[in-house]
Amino acid sequence: MVFSNRAVFLDRDGTINEEMGYINHVDRFQLLPGTAKAIRLINTNGLKAVVVTNQSGVARGMFPESLVAKVHRRMEDMLRADGAHIDGIYYCPHHPDFGPSKYRKRCHCRKPATGMIERACNDLGIDPKRSYMIGDRIIDVEFARKIGAKGILVLTGYGKGELTYRDGQWREKPNFIARDLSDAVRWIIAQEALK
Repeated sequence: MVFSNRAVFLDRDGTINEEMGYINHVDRFQLLPGTAKAIRLINTNGLKAVVVTNQSGVARGMFPESLVAKVHRRMEDMLRADGAHIDGIYYCPHHPDFGPSKYRKRCHCRKPATGMIERACNDLGIDPKRSYMIGDRIIDVEFARKIGAKGILVLTGYGKGELTYRDGQWREKPNFIARDLSDAVRWIIAQEALK
């Protein structure tokens, strides 16, 4: 059965790939173990895989916006080599306090604002209330709640620190805490099977 209006929204750094701070060179982008298999599972279960990522390194002058596109091409090539694909990629290059005026702004796309999701839903025909968000920061869970999706915290990237040191500060609790992306996707598939 295909649920074409459902999506798994994926944070990038620390969720799909190794958290390395700002990825200021394409060679620094490395998929986390099991990522391609997890995304392939999303694909084969009829859900859309959509990346939504803040990339304020552009605003901060750490790398040009063109590098974001190169990194995303590398990500897609690496996934494709393992039989997985991403249905859409959305990113925010802005920061409210840093950078030239082109990038220094309080925008509607920087998570936890919902602009990226709204664009993705419009472009890809997604119902956010029937979808999921996976990320390594509690901001990703807050982001999920704002759009009515289920939020999953992974313990890769910043996830363990978020769980260990910030648990009592969370405004929103995750629907599930997963070891990694594979664990999160298996939970999602199990949830879908209950419907």
